[in-house]
Amino acid sequence: MHPNPAFRAEDRARHIDFARDRGFGVLALSAVGAPLLSHVPFLLSDDGRVVELHLVRSNPIVRALRTPKNVKIAVQGPDGYISPDWYEVEDQVPTWNYVAVHLTGQLELRPQDEMLDLLNRQSAFFEERLLPKLPWGTGKMSDEALTKMMRMIVPCRMQVEDIQGTWKLSQNKTDDARARASEQVASSGVGSELTALQELMHKA
Repeated sequence: MHPNPAFRAEDRARHIDFARDRGFGVLALSAVGAPLLSHVPFLLSDDGRVVELHLVRSNPIVRALRTPKNVKIAVQGPDGYISPDWYEVEDQVPTWNYVAVHLTGQLELRPQDEMLDLLNRQSAFFEERLLPKLPWGTGKMSDEALTKMMRMIVPCRMQVEDIQGTWKLSQNKTDDARARASEQVASSGVGSELTALQELMHKA
C-alpha cells in the first residue's frame, strides 16, 4: 500500500465494497524461492470477514495448504499513467494512478462436499450481472461432466484479518490540477479502465 496518507483516507466499507464488486484478485502465499501466486475469482462476505474461493487441485498453493497458511489477495482496479504536463503546474513528475485493495488473512482447505454450493454461489454472483440473459448454473451440465469437473477443483476459505486500500487519484494536487489531469487520462491509452479512472479522479 502507498505510504502517503492522502491516498489511504478511504474507509474500510469502501474497500470491502470495491473488493466484493470486483470479485477477482491475485492470491499470494510465501514460499521458498519466490511467492506462489494464483489469479482467482472469489466471494467476499458483506462484513468483509470471509473470502471463499476455489483452486484447481494441481495448483501448488493447494499442496501448500496441508495446514492453514497466511496469505494475501491483491485486488486491482483502474490504473493509468499520469503525465506531469497535464497538471499545468511547474516542477511535477510522472506518476501512476491506481486503485488497489489488499485482503490479508489465513487460508484453509474446506471439505470437498462444500464445492458444489460454492460453485453455484460464485456463478450466480457473476451471472446475475448479465441479465436479461438466462443465468448459467451447474444444472445445465451432465452428471458425468459435473462429476469430472468437481474432482479437479477444491474449495478454500480465508478468514480476513486485515483490509488495506490505496486510492491514488492525485488527491495530493490542487482540485484544478487534478481536474486537468483527469480530462486527459481517459484518452491517453496508457493503463487500464481509463474511463473509470477518470471518473474516480474527478470525484476524488
